[in-house]
Amino acid sequence: MSCIETSVCWNGVAPQEERRRSGVWLTGLGLSLTLWLGACSNTSLTGMSGAPATLAQAPQHAEEAMPSAALGTGHAPAGAGVGGDAASGLPPPKPVRTHDELRLQAAQRLVAANPDITYMGEVPDELLAIPVLEVELYRDGRVKHVTVLRVPTQAKDTVDIAIAAIHKAAPYGDLSRLPEPRKFTETFLFDDDRRFKPRTLDK
Repeated sequence: MSCIETSVCWNGVAPQEERRRSGVWLTGLGLSLTLWLGACSNTSLTGMSGAPATLAQAPQHAEEAMPSAALGTGHAPAGAGVGGDAASGLPPPKPVRTHDELRLQAAQRLVAANPDITYMGEVPDELLAIPVLEVELYRDGRVKHVTVLRVPTQAKDTVDIAIAAIHKAAPYGDLSRLPEPRKFTETFLFDDDRRFKPRTLDK
């Protein structure tokens, strides 16, 4: 049977045969394109040496220890010994043998070391705040620890003022002959101007 009798021919080949051959050719072309694109992709991911390219590593940061603030611990600053405080101009404290002597000398030094935030006149009928602190000392009169026995209901910042005043007035004398515990307790009578008077001196 001739091509003219059955259907139209292209280049002497029947349409079905032509489509089959075209499909095989296109399949081969697609496979070639796939292999070529894959080669290009591999080339872009590798360097000239052919080694696989890698992402840049994130820099490793060493952990830095954060310094802890030593605020509010009540511990004495270094260097506060039995001698006088050169910065405040305080005279050297006297040795004490009893707790009454310690408490009196401590109250006097609190006023002498903090003239701008203390008063010695009459105590107002209404006080701003009344914090109470217990001060533990070393044998040489340095402050070892401050314990807050009473926090006022208002103006709570007066506690920090009192603690700072205690450290500023140190040292409190040679306590080697004082029986343990080497402590004294003081009540701070704050007026509206945030000035205090030690209750020990309110006679």
